[in-house]
Amino acid sequence: MLDIKFIRENKDLIALAIKNKKVKEKVDLDKMIALFDERQNLKKEIDELNHKRNEAARQRLIEEGSRLKKELAELEKKFEAVSQKFMSLMLLIPNVPSPDTPVGEDETHNKVLRQWGTPRQFDFQPKNHMGLGVSLGLINNERAALVSGTRFSYLKGDLVLMQFALINYAFSILTNKKKLEEIAQAAGLNIKVTPFVPIIPPVMIKPAVLNRMARLEPRDERYHIPTDDLYLIGSAEHSIGPMHMDETFEEADLPVRYVGYSTAFRREAGSYGKDTHGIFRVHQFDKMEMETFCLPENSFQEQEFLVAIQEYLVKSLNLPYQAVILCTGDMGLPDYRQIDIETWMPGEGKYRETHSADLVTSFQPRRLNTKVKRSDPSAGGAGDRAEPVHMNDATVFAGRTLIAILENYQCADGTVEIPEVLRSYMGKNSIGHER
Repeated sequence: MLDIKFIRENKDLIALAIKNKKVKEKVDLDKMIALFDERQNLKKEIDELNHKRNEAARQRLIEEGSRLKKELAELEKKFEAVSQKFMSLMLLIPNVPSPDTPVGEDETHNKVLRQWGTPRQFDFQPKNHMGLGVSLGLINNERAALVSGTRFSYLKGDLVLMQFALINYAFSILTNKKKLEEIAQAAGLNIKVTPFVPIIPPVMIKPAVLNRMARLEPRDERYHIPTDDLYLIGSAEHSIGPMHMDETFEEADLPVRYVGYSTAFRREAGSYGKDTHGIFRVHQFDKMEMETFCLPENSFQEQEFLVAIQEYLVKSLNLPYQAVILCTGDMGLPDYRQIDIETWMPGEGKYRETHSADLVTSFQPRRLNTKVKRSDPSAGGAGDRAEPVHMNDATVFAGRTLIAILENYQCADGTVEIPEVLRSYMGKNSIGHER
């Protein structure tokens, strides 16, 4: 959610963001501002009536107090109605994109920032991940379809061990301050480095809280449990982000960084007929996610730090990739700036998205009421103030990394080599034909 003062002073910029982000429900900014002004006037009237009631009570003017009480109840009812109308419009306004975000309709207008690695040239016809998964007994979609329906999978054997190898490997990097300092230094970032705190978050979330995260919509993409009025999360950040709602950090305690591991659930309602083969786009998958809280002036570098971690991890797996900045039409409502890592998939002969890094600035924190207390030493404490923190989230590893490894590390005899950094975790160098 944006600050109403910022909206007032930048109406043209907000209108452009609504247009470029393709917000389905266009917001009447003039009406929203008028509702805010009406709300403020009603609040002033309510405060004045409360003062008069207190005076009447002090003077024991019973009839006057009774009249004021009725008048106050009517005003409070009107205030609540106006507040609801105002907030319903306010919550539709997207975050303003960063100056370097390309303007465009869809993913075809995203901009490649850099590439690393050279796609492998095979001396045999490479298989896609599903062909490898079936032949090696690692993936079974047919049985999963009988049990749960389409877009579900059984992962088996060494592919399961590889997933947990990735998780353990990532935790070893993200909890290692020295390694993180090396990554930050290599990226030319002058930031305060702290280890990430591992988290296993709840996979169910209240709709009101998911709405405060600005991730409730589109609801048709979410799994809902009506009996308990809970939603299944689509990413660990959905329930890690609200951990500090209605809290105020001390300035010295920031940044706070978490790395969460959870199962993620997505209905993929808007992707009918898209990526139906294999495990690229499924309803259930496991995912590691970084979520950080930092000072506003540091949030851009914080995103760059998270992207540097992503790139370090993908490079260490020796997977060719490209870093892409998303255009306005491909971004989410709360995102100020979004960087994707697209990894080379030999089975398709193209780069596909495996990682995202979202800088949401104060958009989510303002809705969550997550703040930081800033101090002015020269004011002797009198200058202390609270302002929204800034938040970032970014993928560590998800199921698509397994796809990239299978396809890039396949051999002519049908086996799959294991990336060197994962071998100690799996206790072997390759995945063979054994069942």
